[in-house]
Amino acid sequence: MVKQSSISQSPIATPKTSVKGRIHSLESCGTVDGPGIRFVIFTQGCPLRCLYCHNPDSRCIREGQEVTVDELMTQIPKYRSYMRFSGGGVTITGGEPLMQPEFVREIFRRCQDQGIHTALDTSGYVNLDVAKPVLDHADLVLLDIKSFDPKIYFKITNVSLEPTLAFAQYLSEIKKPTWIRFVLVPNLSDNLESIEGLAQFVSSLGNVEKVEVLPFHKMGEYKWQQLGYDYQLKDTPSPTPQQVQQVMDIFQRQGLNVQ
Repeated sequence: MVKQSSISQSPIATPKTSVKGRIHSLESCGTVDGPGIRFVIFTQGCPLRCLYCHNPDSRCIREGQEVTVDELMTQIPKYRSYMRFSGGGVTITGGEPLMQPEFVREIFRRCQDQGIHTALDTSGYVNLDVAKPVLDHADLVLLDIKSFDPKIYFKITNVSLEPTLAFAQYLSEIKKPTWIRFVLVPNLSDNLESIEGLAQFVSSLGNVEKVEVLPFHKMGEYKWQQLGYDYQLKDTPSPTPQQVQQVMDIFQRQGLNVQ
């Protein structure tokens, strides 16, 4: 999830009555965070500390820019023709959007009122009671599962895997359309036994429309350097096409639709 543009490039008046939140950036015509052409909102704040995070500057929820839902809703409808033509909509990602549940829920509610498709991109590391009101207004969930091995997951994220698996199971229970995202990192998340376990778990869910196998890359490394953070994956290569295909085959053998 990479910063593309900032809302500060298009300042508009702030109504006093709207729900407020903090964002990292906006992307007006995104094509990788859900179906079609999408207006992507990158929220500020994240409880994970992923080793390959593309936006480490989104960690602290007190930073970023404060905006209102009203402000965003003056911009989003401008792109409705692109959304309608491409089958797109609005995606809220991060950071971790569910750190600001009221803000995200209100954006989604207002979008749905205007017939705009909504997608939530999340790690699933959240209390379910906090997430449920947001999920009521999400048409699609993009769920990132970094590993199925609890030790590897903790090494990557510095948090527990259990809440994400519970979140995935709840999405299945409510039959919420979901895409699973898995980032393939050589020498980190590439353990084939763990990937087999993840594929079996995902195939047991009844709501997964697609699995996206995403090759690791270093697009965010320069931000780590600018922030003075220790980027531990500087010597890690991107996976080869053969390695990516091997992982895709594992998911496909479980009867899953894989991209």
